[in-house]
Amino acid sequence: MHILLAEDDTILADALDAQLRGAGYTVELAPNGPVAEYLLSRQTFDMAILDLGLPMVDGLTVLRQLRATNQHMPVIVLTARDGLESRVDGLDAGADDYITKPFDFPELEARVRALIRRATAGAAAASQGAAAELGFGHLQFDPRARRASVAGEHIELSPREWTLLELLLVNRDNVVTKEQIAQAWTSDGGGLGAGNATEVYIHRLRRRLEGSGVDIRTVRGLGYLLEADSKAASRAG
Repeated sequence: MHILLAEDDTILADALDAQLRGAGYTVELAPNGPVAEYLLSRQTFDMAILDLGLPMVDGLTVLRQLRATNQHMPVIVLTARDGLESRVDGLDAGADDYITKPFDFPELEARVRALIRRATAGAAAASQGAAAELGFGHLQFDPRARRASVAGEHIELSPREWTLLELLLVNRDNVVTKEQIAQAWTSDGGGLGAGNATEVYIHRLRRRLEGSGVDIRTVRGLGYLLEADSKAASRAG
């Protein structure tokens, strides 16, 4: 697996580079935003790990530009800011996961493995044509083609959003728990919990589904339920 590591702290970057290589990954280092952008435009990577505080061009800008051309590469953002706003900014820009500094390498490596498993599983399912197209209201979701649309308009989804929306669609009209979401995100159901990231992704997905006639309802204490948007139905009536 070929990983781009964009981190301006040379001590941390060198340590992560050595540890990732020791775990069997090929790593390219970028000490700032322009170098990260150059490498992303010239090479093919299986994953990117981006520090949000990159000099010259910050990590959010690099991430937004990446998502303009590549919607499916898994991206983990590193941030020294442990606040909801910074997490939301990273996820809204297209990150699939985030980790707050300081952190232990085993946690980062576990998140890398989880994202690679999901990306690999999604690609395998698409190539085998294993999943049929799913629809609900004005929402169409085709796992084989990796496309989703609302009222015929294509919507962009990150890998985690794909997994979450597919889980909700497959279990339509049934409550999906946070534990089920965490299990889907980590493939093997062990290790990483969804935590506060679940609420962030639900909020983000609700915005993506505006105008679809579909709503994600929070069932307090249980989880989330994908159902027909009653407000949209009443307006239509």
